[in-house]
Amino acid sequence: MHIGKKIRMERLFNRTTGRSVIVPLDHGVSVGPIDGLVDMRDTVNQVAEGGADAVLMHKGLVRCGHREGGRDVGLIVHLSASTSLSPLPNAKTLTATVEDAIKHGADGVSVHVNLGDETERDMLADLGRVATIANDWGVPLLAMMYARGPRIRDQYDPQVVAHCARVGVELGADVVKVPYTGDMDTFAHVVQSCCVPVVIAGGPKLDSTRDFLQMVHDAVRAGGSGLSVGRNIFQHARPSQLVKAVRGLVHEDWDVEQAIAIVGED
Repeated sequence: MHIGKKIRMERLFNRTTGRSVIVPLDHGVSVGPIDGLVDMRDTVNQVAEGGADAVLMHKGLVRCGHREGGRDVGLIVHLSASTSLSPLPNAKTLTATVEDAIKHGADGVSVHVNLGDETERDMLADLGRVATIANDWGVPLLAMMYARGPRIRDQYDPQVVAHCARVGVELGADVVKVPYTGDMDTFAHVVQSCCVPVVIAGGPKLDSTRDFLQMVHDAVRAGGSGLSVGRNIFQHARPSQLVKAVRGLVHEDWDVEQAIAIVGED
């Protein structure tokens, strides 16, 4: 591995466990300044103090979330976007470059691809191009791979998720983010089909903290390398405590009861 990429990966992924707790904060472009994403510096402070390994955001938000003290946290700059106001909300377009991310002090970059969308060919071309450039610069690339389109009946179907993950790997991603399949056996197959770390997405905000922590626990036990979860963390009543609990699950192999005890709720 490129030495620059190796050094940056160690800023995003724990050297001992090889896993990561990533909190994406890129939702403002898609859906606006929702709860938890109004005061960005406060949000970044809370998840960083809780022990997150990295935050993920668009280039223009880095200045709003930059911290001048406290615990360090890695930075992934997101390169693609779309909005819920668009007639094609699943069609992601590149809005930043790898070089932009480097200038902003990023440790990694990310690209979102929705397989099955009518514009899939453009998103795949973008992913492949970014992978080449990121590799040249020694910058890790996280690919957010989802199945969303007219022919997709169930985006959580294990075969569909495995296909999404494999596309990300084959086109050059260093880390792949996909939805959790719902059970450990099928998610283990997804992980085994990839030669790079696989992290789970959070999906819609869950009603139960226990359900969320159970999902994280099971994904890691199935071989996953952690999570990249936004709303279920930054919209929680106690984000910092929740991140501490998640960190225990991801890096210290806690059971769910240990994690619940940190959060103090079900």
